[in-house]
Formats: sequence, C-alpha cells, structure tokens
Amino acid sequence: MNQKTAENFSVLLSSTPRGARLARLLADEQLRRWGLPTETASLVVAELAANAATHGRVPGRDFRLSLCVVGDSVLRIEVTDTRGGRLPEVQPPSADAESGRGMLLVDALADRWGVVEEYFPRKTVWAELRCSQPEPARTGFGAAGGPHAKKPGEKEPHQAPPLPPAAQTHSPG
Repeated sequence: MNQKTAENFSVLLSSTPRGARLARLLADEQLRRWGLPTETASLVVAELAANAATHGRVPGRDFRLSLCVVGDSVLRIEVTDTRGGRLPEVQPPSADAESGRGMLLVDALADRWGVVEEYFPRKTVWAELRCSQPEPARTGFGAAGGPHAKKPGEKEPHQAPPLPPAAQTHSPG
C-alpha cells in the first residue's frame, strides 16, 4: 500500500488555557485552508489540547499540536506534551463532576485514538478522523434524493495508516 502524507501542520503552544484555545482556533483555520470539515476535528483538538494544558502541563514547557492528512481520507490529530507519566484514559465521570469527560468525547468522535509514549517524559495522544474534501452541491441527476445519491449516514470505505509499534490504540464500540 502506498500512502502519502498530503498536508502537514505543526505548532508549539504554551501549556495554558489560552494555548489550548489557540490550538483549536489554529486547527480550525488550517482545516478550512485545506478545505476539510472542521466541526468534529475542532472538538477533538479542543479536548486533547485542554488535556495537555491541564493534565500534561509542566511549568515552562509547551505542548505541540500537529495535524496531517494521510492519503485523502484520514485526518490525524496529535498533541504532544512533556508529562509522560500521566496517560489519558476513558472513564465515566461522576454525575456531579464538572470535568472529566474529555477522553469520553474523543472516544465517541474519533474513529481511532491512542497514546505513544516517547522519550521520557514525553507522550503523544493522537486521534484519527475520516474526512473527505467537501463535495460541490449537486443539481439534477444524482442530487439529494436522486437514484445515485448517498443515503444519510452512508460512509466511504476507510483504511487507517499503520501505527507505531509502541502505540496504544482505542477504537469506539
């Protein structure tokens, strides 16, 4: 299989709430430039960046946001922080908790996600989303409701890129 990385974006941000907010805004802008859907990806970036700024924060050290489009159908979001000992996990929050739902949301929105522990104390939390270039509005034959239109919820076939051997993978379901 010959997969190539078509688009890359990477930025270093401060491990603060402001840095996490900036990560979401920059990701949203970059995805728009690439012509990709932004809603789901922005939510995943926001959660991973918030985790890096909150749980992965080491005073004086930044976190890195990286986006790459693999082939033309997979967006890979990576957030790297410098607190390797604290790995994210999906856990049901208590009913009265005001936080703690971030990885539950990532797990629900991403097609796959995982953690790669790198040179201590660094770790990268990644998530992959299927994406495609937005299609132009159809008119006439094949338009919405036509005989060749996609049914609601119908998805394109997907093949994820290979993972690094040390990666921990999570798939919803």
